[in-house]
Amino acid sequence: MKRLTSCDIVILLMVVALTCFGVVMVYSASSVMAAKKYHDGFYFLKRQGLFALVGFSIMYGVMQIDYHIWKKLAVPALIGCLVLMVLVLIPGIGGSAGGAARWIRFPGFSLQPSEVAKIALILYMAYSLEKKQDRVKFFSSGFLPYMVVLAVLLLLLLKQPDLGAALTLGAVAVIMLFAAGTRPTYLISMFLLALPFLYFLVMNVDYRRRRVLAFLNPWEDPANSGFQIIQSWLAFGAGGVLGQGLGEGKQKLFYLPEAHTDFILSVVGEELGFIGVLLIASMFFLLVWRSIRVALATEDIFGRFLAFGIAVLLGIEAFVNMGVVTGLLPTKGLALPFISYGGSSLLITLFAMGILLNISSRMRGTP
Repeated sequence: MKRLTSCDIVILLMVVALTCFGVVMVYSASSVMAAKKYHDGFYFLKRQGLFALVGFSIMYGVMQIDYHIWKKLAVPALIGCLVLMVLVLIPGIGGSAGGAARWIRFPGFSLQPSEVAKIALILYMAYSLEKKQDRVKFFSSGFLPYMVVLAVLLLLLLKQPDLGAALTLGAVAVIMLFAAGTRPTYLISMFLLALPFLYFLVMNVDYRRRRVLAFLNPWEDPANSGFQIIQSWLAFGAGGVLGQGLGEGKQKLFYLPEAHTDFILSVVGEELGFIGVLLIASMFFLLVWRSIRVALATEDIFGRFLAFGIAVLLGIEAFVNMGVVTGLLPTKGLALPFISYGGSSLLITLFAMGILLNISSRMRGTP
């Protein structure tokens, strides 16, 4: 209990509130679809509720562990993650859905290695950046090794394929390197070199190209590639300022695809209105802001980069998801942390929050 009372209470409250709110919204967004598909309107509610309880237990357990132990586990965690990402590509071990092999199936649960990769990369980079803080400005010893590790992870992700997770990992790595003092010229050069490959990955794959075109003009193909974002806009528009009321949304009734997963914020907008969406966005902003303050107040370099990496990951995932469902970014399969339905995402996120809360309980002073 000591860790529970000495950690950053604001972060703890935001995590608990967002997770519990997510369980409620998953039920609201999925009950009708679950009743038709599984003959049980509580199907997704029971699973998400169980994921939340297990996740809270994991978070509480990790809160009790001195975060310095993750230094010893950083490299094994990265190697283990690479093994999982190879296994997911092996037929019979990896599970496929919609043409993508992204899951390892277990009885009653599917593990998504790309979620593990996010925290594994942050652990490794925090561990390595502490060791190389005086060499991070050099290309061969301070920049290139990270690009090699990142390239291996990205190639395995693209093989699944999971471009969204690949871009997320790339962004986290670049921001952490920039914060560590890597020369901006290295990062800019890498970005310019990556642009042709990114263009090829998007424009040479039909469904990705259609997503970009739908982002530019969804009304050109409103019944196919533009359908999802148009339905999302209709949900936000119907919600107005105060919303239709919890459980009263109509777009989730087989109009809006992925209503309980990637586009759950659209259901929030329809049922709780602009006020509800603004509240959720504010909670994420507060959570990321407090996490960055924890990083700044942490005494050692490893803890500082570990907390900062977790804060950056949360911020990117929340910002991208909100941008996608409002039409500010092309459609990409990234879940809204804590709120979207999904076991791997929620469990790994709460695991990361446990690390962050342990760091906050050991930092100098109060942020």
